[in-house]
Amino acid sequence: MYLARGSSDDPYVWLWVLGALALYALISYALAYRARARRGSAHPAQDALHDLKDREDPQPPENRFVSRLIMLFGGGLTGLVAYLTSGAVRVLTVGLTAVVAVTVWAYYDHRTETRAAAQR
Repeated sequence: MYLARGSSDDPYVWLWVLGALALYALISYALAYRARARRGSAHPAQDALHDLKDREDPQPPENRFVSRLIMLFGGGLTGLVAYLTSGAVRVLTVGLTAVVAVTVWAYYDHRTETRAAAQR
């Protein structure tokens, strides 16, 4: 029966994953909004939302590889921090590590996206 339920010690691991994805979307939106506002858009909030929805062009292979390495390293570092700490310190350090990792990942994707868009 134990194997049927899964072997995770933390039953809220999916909440952490969904939280990281939501944070990535929020940071991506904020970066797109900031870029649109700096360019002088009349409706930066709507334009930023459309920019996020219109990401149909795949990243070049080298940018995609680096993006996935950042994602993997951030996830591994967050897991290592969770393994090495316990109690209230775990929640704080894992949360902080995850926020920093997701921010770096979203910022890299934003910077490579704007460069690719500028070259078109």
